[in-house]
Amino acid sequence: MQQESTRRSNRDRTEATRADLIAAARRLFTEKSYAETGTPEIVAAAGVTRGALYHHFADKQALFTAVVEQEAQAVAEEIDHASPPSLSARDALVAGSDAYLAAMRTPGRTRLLLLDGPAVLGRAAMDAIDNRHGNRSLREGLVAAMRARALQKLPVEALTALLAAAFDRAALAIEAGGSSEDYRAVLMALIDGLCPAHPQPSAPARTR
Repeated sequence: MQQESTRRSNRDRTEATRADLIAAARRLFTEKSYAETGTPEIVAAAGVTRGALYHHFADKQALFTAVVEQEAQAVAEEIDHASPPSLSARDALVAGSDAYLAAMRTPGRTRLLLLDGPAVLGRAAMDAIDNRHGNRSLREGLVAAMRARALQKLPVEALTALLAAAFDRAALAIEAGGSSEDYRAVLMALIDGLCPAHPQPSAPARTR
């Protein structure tokens, strides 16, 4: 019993150290950028040793990947929460779109996910992260809407990629001072433009 308690305590400490490193790195990456942040600053901010950092992460880029993955997961969770199965297909697409734009207003997210992420990790690695999180939600919502005949049947991967790019561009523009109402209006017009002229009753869906 004591041995099991010791293992659990060690595991909890290990998880806490990892969480502290990710939190400290996120703060510094968003305040200074990835390039301007050094590992000595990160371990000092986290209150751990360099050895602890390299126990959990191979290098600074691996730590950055963990930060980006966590941010992408948080965005997807907000989208999923905003678009429950009780909504119709189109309403879920709209709710998910609004949730994405709202989630991306969290300070530092556009830099991490849309600027430094692709620059540091490369487009392929960033796409893989997106496809596990936000793009996964969008793809599921589009598929559900097509099945419900609330959306034209189109190649889903291409449609997901192009709509995701539009959402990302809107998030960047809004952060730079663009009108959130204007960009939302255009995104809603894009979604409605994909709807059939006489849509069938909608089924539940989730989206980005």
